Amino acid sequence: MAKFLIDDKLFSYLEDLSCLTFSDDEKKHLMEDLQKTMNGIAHLTDLNTDDVPLCIQPFDHVNVFREDAVRTSLDRELVLKNAPLKNEKMFVAPKTLE
Repeated sequence: MAKFLIDDKLFSYLEDLSCLTFSDDEKKHLMEDLQKTMNGIAHLTDLNTDDVPLCIQPFDHVNVFREDAVRTSLDRELVLKNAPLKNEKMFVAPKTLE
């Protein structure tokens, strides 16, 4: 079984990638959880798949498209009636980027 080691260096790298910062206590618990998860995934390499046929797409799904249909939309005033922020025509959302 392949063993993955979640050490401080790897965790710091993952923190940087995710733009997150954790306290020492959070870091300890997350490292333990991540280690358990990676060990569980490593067990998959122990499975004998010799007799399992190659399956590129496991489901026989086909894209089902529908014809576009013009329908009556909702009344604008009715939809905007319960909006916390709005102008005459649309919802107004708080700015998320500076």
